[in-house]
Amino acid sequence: MSEITEDDMHAYVDGLLPAERRVEIEAWLAAHPEDEARVRVWRMQNRGLHEAFDSVLNEPLPLDMVRAASVRHRASRPPWRAAAAALALVATGLIGYGIGVRGQPAAMEYAALPRDAALAHVVFSPEQRHPVEVDARHAGHLVSWLSKRLGHELHAPDFQAQGFALLGGRLLSGQAGPVAQFMYEDKQARRVTLYVRRDGAGQADTGFRHAREDGVEVFYWVDRDLGYALSGAIDQAEMGRLADAAYRQIGR
Repeated sequence: MSEITEDDMHAYVDGLLPAERRVEIEAWLAAHPEDEARVRVWRMQNRGLHEAFDSVLNEPLPLDMVRAASVRHRASRPPWRAAAAALALVATGLIGYGIGVRGQPAAMEYAALPRDAALAHVVFSPEQRHPVEVDARHAGHLVSWLSKRLGHELHAPDFQAQGFALLGGRLLSGQAGPVAQFMYEDKQARRVTLYVRRDGAGQADTGFRHAREDGVEVFYWVDRDLGYALSGAIDQAEMGRLADAAYRQIGR
């Protein structure tokens, strides 16, 4: 097998490789879990970008814009310059749209919760040396610190009855502000993460919802101004039991 580079993995994610090369990369990823995790992150990022911008890219150019570009450039510049000008205007609109994502409606922001949680899970759960920022030996400090940063009292659920022990947690940055992540591990070295954020968009309390993001099972809900998402690459039924245990403990 020839060397697998980062460019090869990006091309694999984008579907640009011939079948033989794809097979080689899939074999490489199966033997290199950190690279496999990076590929899953890139796939989720691609899907997020498509969900955010495809509808804008597929909109027809306003007729006035096309006419203005055509009149302005027809006499003095080659035809491709007019097309470039129109595309530049579209790109400017996309930048403005991207800046406005932070102000998206509550329903859209809530819909992004499982994807964001799964992305954070895929990034940090494969880590061996630094899976968490503060380990479980300092659980009291961890919960107090994250509560202060989110401006809301947090709880780290106890999953001992389900066979998972707290490894620790870390502070992340989300679109709407700080996010807490708690990580758990069982005796088989399987890991699950609980992603917690302030729900600043005014989303009402919800019951359990389920999503699958590139092989990661996510159960998510909103309770008392906080959005929760429990993520793991394990059986959906087992994840559901963990989520139920988390919900019962947090909701006390």
